[in-house]
Amino acid sequence: MVGRESEKQKLQRALERNKAQIVVVYGRRRVGKTFLINEFFNNSFAFKHTAVSPIDKGSAKGQLQNQLAEFFYSMKSYGLSSVETCPKTWIEAFHLLQELMDHKADGNNQVIFFDELPWMDTPRSGFVSAFEHFCNDWCSARNHVKLIVCGSATSWICDEMLDSKGGLYDRVTTSIYVRPFTLRECGAFFKEEGFHLDKYDVVQAYMAFGGIPYYLSQFQEDLSVVQNIDTLLFDKDSILYDEFDKLFSSQFANPETLKSIVTAIGKKRCGLTRDELVEELKTTSGGTFSRSLAALEKSRLIISYIPYSEKKPKFRISDSFCSFYLHYVKNNKGQKYFWQTHYNSPSMNSWLGYAFEEVVFYHIDQIKQALGISGVLSTESAWYAGGTETKEGMQIDMLIDRADRVVNVCEIKFCNDEYCVTSEYARKISNRIDRISEMFNHKRSIASVLITTYGLKKNEYSSRFQKVLTLEDLFR
Repeated sequence: MVGRESEKQKLQRALERNKAQIVVVYGRRRVGKTFLINEFFNNSFAFKHTAVSPIDKGSAKGQLQNQLAEFFYSMKSYGLSSVETCPKTWIEAFHLLQELMDHKADGNNQVIFFDELPWMDTPRSGFVSAFEHFCNDWCSARNHVKLIVCGSATSWICDEMLDSKGGLYDRVTTSIYVRPFTLRECGAFFKEEGFHLDKYDVVQAYMAFGGIPYYLSQFQEDLSVVQNIDTLLFDKDSILYDEFDKLFSSQFANPETLKSIVTAIGKKRCGLTRDELVEELKTTSGGTFSRSLAALEKSRLIISYIPYSEKKPKFRISDSFCSFYLHYVKNNKGQKYFWQTHYNSPSMNSWLGYAFEEVVFYHIDQIKQALGISGVLSTESAWYAGGTETKEGMQIDMLIDRADRVVNVCEIKFCNDEYCVTSEYARKISNRIDRISEMFNHKRSIASVLITTYGLKKNEYSSRFQKVLTLEDLFR
């Protein structure tokens, strides 16, 4: 298994503790939660159940019946023989599970694994209260029970378990958020799968698929990264052809509404404020809209940030797959060779530059490590300034405002060779540094940084950058 060391350590500690454990494992769809749990426990569980996917919803009563029937069959497969009829309520279902587990208890740990737990909470099913009672009355009274719950519906996990003010308040003993792979982990994953990709290719794969192991596992070794992007995202027969829709329908009760919000945000490179979103969507800014934004943030599909010199927070997409889909796949689905045909075009190269900036933001820990400031508190953001009659407009790809009174002004360039600073670009860098110094009232030290692929070509202007970071630093 590539990576996941901290996650495995948390699972091991939970397993070794001499008291009941409720462990919540959550994260984005396809990020590898189930794989992690199955591999760690070697698929050896006292009981395991995977909920029925909610994509085909049907009536509330029908959904409840489907979930209960599948739960009943899971119990029978683990030895339940005392009853032959399917339970009609979750209270009854959990009592049957308790009976089964008590019957199988032998003094050793009993690991119970509920996969995609949020899917079991169908409308008007009474699931949450029944599950709370199961955890509080039965699980907590048995030191040998280790309950592992897993879910892609991150907002549900946060609301009903991690931030619960109800029956599960303070009951979760361990929470594990499974993050997408970093660039280094993606490189290790491809190597383990037998691919021979250099760091430049891995970055391009990351721009389209993020660090999502399942997506990367679909790559074909005999195809280039560009060809794999076409095959997996644009070909109508691809296994990922409708993945964007499934990403929303598998974790949200109102997927179309949330898709419309993400789509609107994706239209602007720097994102949108709440007011701008309301105007774009022609909706109202009430409690329902607030809950929708909160659900998307908890699911890590969008993030909010306050740009430098601005007061209102903006929302931007924080998922590489969603960003790539909205920019290129959505309006070109079915064009089997779209990416190959347009690769290296001016518009494509412009987007690659923007996507590389996003990849860099995802790896801020690696950037700070390379700058030697891992232990320094900081805030990071892009910065945009409009032009005036006397000053030209400008954009800073990344500002790192540090608690030690230093500001790193970072330029981010995606190139297929060493980057060369021209006289015109050197002038712009100097102007930007002066502008940033003014913005901080000349009370900060300003340090210029270039973040690029293969480094900086030495010439009379290269000294404009005090520090140069490359792919080697991002892959740490």
